Amino acid sequence: QVQLVESGGGLVQPGGSLRLSCAASGSSFSSYTVGWYRQAPGKQRDLVADITSGDSANYADSVKGRFTISRDNAKNTVILQMNSLKPEDTAVYYCNVRRAWYNAWGQGTQVTVST
Repeated sequence: QVQLVESGGGLVQPGGSLRLSCAASGSSFSSYTVGWYRQAPGKQRDLVADITSGDSANYADSVKGRFTISRDNAKNTVILQMNSLKPEDTAVYYCNVRRAWYNAWGQGTQVTVST
C-alpha cells in the first residue's frame, strides 16, 4: 500500500508559478510510474504529467513548456513545477502512482489561477 500526500497548492495570479509536492509512504517508490492529474469543476480528471521509473517524462499538450515533473526516489517525492500559469490551469491536482494492476491517489490540492 502507498499513501500519498500533496502540498503546495494555492491562489496565484496569471503568469505566476507554483510548486506542487507529493510525498509517498511505503516501499519500492522508485518502481512506480508517478504522475499528476487535474480535475476542474464539471470536467473529467485528466493527466497533466507523469514520469516513469526510468525517468521518462510525459506531458499534456496544454502544459508542455510550462510545467516540469521530477522525482526524488531517495525522498519518495514527486514535484510538479508550474510556471506561466493560466486561469485554465485552475483545478484540483491529484498525485498518482501506478505499477501493473496497482493504482493509488492522493487527496488532491486546489490550484486557483485568478486576479
